[in-house]
Amino acid sequence: MGIRRLITIIVIVLSGLIIVGLIVPAEVKPSANTRVILEHNEETYIAPICFEEANASNYIEETTLERAEELNYPPHSSCTEEALENEKSPFIVALLKNVGILSKKWDNW
Repeated sequence: MGIRRLITIIVIVLSGLIIVGLIVPAEVKPSANTRVILEHNEETYIAPICFEEANASNYIEETTLERAEELNYPPHSSCTEEALENEKSPFIVALLKNVGILSKKWDNW
């Protein structure tokens, strides 16, 4: 009888944690190795999906978001800012994205 009660309590607790994990919001940030394009003439960085409208010079370099931040380059435009905004997801989904089980919106750049 004691083991049955213990299993019931464990199932209830796990179910509660799953429900809370699906309700509580969390943010997913782009990883440091997210691909961006440096615009060295203007000392800014451009998200790949914003490159066509950026009217960039010829002095560009493909690198990572981490490198752009090391150089203290700001985003080139509001398009880049919006493209790299944090994603809001339920806690469990955010956890799976941060671990790499689910893909982030920046993974296919």
